Amino acid sequence: MNKTEILVICRHEGILQTIIRLINNNPEWDATGAVTDDEAIAEFNARPFKLVLLGSGIEKESEDKLRTVFEAEKPEITIVQHYGGGSGLLAAEIYQALN
Repeated sequence: MNKTEILVICRHEGILQTIIRLINNNPEWDATGAVTDDEAIAEFNARPFKLVLLGSGIEKESEDKLRTVFEAEKPEITIVQHYGGGSGLLAAEIYQALN
């Protein structure tokens, strides 16, 4: 079974690691994280992501840049904003974005 590859971008390393752990608790998902724009772009180019999750705290300019780069490379990519709220909300956001 192929896992759904999810790129998580978050400016706070501790929060990023928590989000990755929560996502990876689902056996159907495989999360990879990035703190900086450059890390996010490098990861995006290295793996076949189906979903990009943008954590809060990403500046508007960075979000616009990332969306432009990701959508130019892979127009069908799904990009969602994650505002926090616990593992139940996180899972619901991912399920909704993938369906």
